[in-house]
Amino acid sequence: MEYLLGLDGKIEVQNDPGYWVKMEVTRAVVTSERPHGIRYSLTLHAPDNTRLIGFDNAHSVRPAGSRFKHAGKKHPYDHRHRHALDEGVLYEFDTAYQLVSDFYAEVDRVLKEVCP
Repeated sequence: MEYLLGLDGKIEVQNDPGYWVKMEVTRAVVTSERPHGIRYSLTLHAPDNTRLIGFDNAHSVRPAGSRFKHAGKKHPYDHRHRHALDEGVLYEFDTAYQLVSDFYAEVDRVLKEVCP
């Protein structure tokens, strides 16, 4: 977790056209929604500052399927946004290193699509 916390405030340009990554990571109270005790937001932005993708735990996202099946249940907050308009899909948080690896794999995928 210290590795991930050390990334807080990091902003880095990804390529010449000006796509950039922003990382916000802080300690949080351990809860069932944030069992790892951190609050994070890892995002990729276009040159015009539009968020393209993101991994965060700012709010819960219902699992796919019937809304009645999941009604009234609490869900972990970990999720990812696969594109700018995506409300989010569940993300299985394993380790801080895996989170960063998965995020940069998505960054690479998106940059290949938008910057052929």
